Amino acid sequence: MELMISITLVGAIATGMLMAMRGGLLSLDRTQRRLEENRRALGIQRILALQLGGAMPVRSGCGGGQMRPFAFRGTVGALQMVSTYSMAEGARGSPHIVEYQVAPDENGTVKLIVYERLYTGQASTAGFCSESIALQGSAQPIVAAARLAYCRIFYRQMDPDTQFRAGAWVSGWSQPDLPAAVRIEMLPAAPDAARLPVVAVTASLHTNRSYQDLPYEDQ
Repeated sequence: MELMISITLVGAIATGMLMAMRGGLLSLDRTQRRLEENRRALGIQRILALQLGGAMPVRSGCGGGQMRPFAFRGTVGALQMVSTYSMAEGARGSPHIVEYQVAPDENGTVKLIVYERLYTGQASTAGFCSESIALQGSAQPIVAAARLAYCRIFYRQMDPDTQFRAGAWVSGWSQPDLPAAVRIEMLPAAPDAARLPVVAVTASLHTNRSYQDLPYEDQ
């Protein structure tokens, strides 16, 4: 009788210990997944800022008298440009043609998709010469953000008289010059207080935005 009681107590203690270990491992797994999601959210926002800030004022090669000397244009739902930073190779790789697209997602939400392909000179910028933006895409698209209530892209106008300050944000860009900055506004469809929220990304374009020949001091 005493032996049976002892075996029962040992079994109960072992079961309690196993259940506690299982609960701890499940909590650790959930915590690890949440940390990975937060790190990914921060990484995506950093990559978008670096990619936008790395926009290059490369010639588009558009002929026929078209006033689009730079390979850069965008709307509120799409953006095409050439950047020194790519998600695949970072800042040390070759320049890439980058395309952002706001596409429908599940349950009426939207998502931000990033397409990248290698920039090989003016011959690879033929897609910038059409009247409307026609995204060419890439073999391996990257979903930068999903399940968003909205995602909008805005462009900062420049004012040379005030040293590029006091410009307005516009929802489309087809000007011959580059904008002073680009802003991507995003809002999650179902905010979660336990996770890092998706926030807007704003990046200045650190380039000489004038396509005219500039005077130099030694001239």
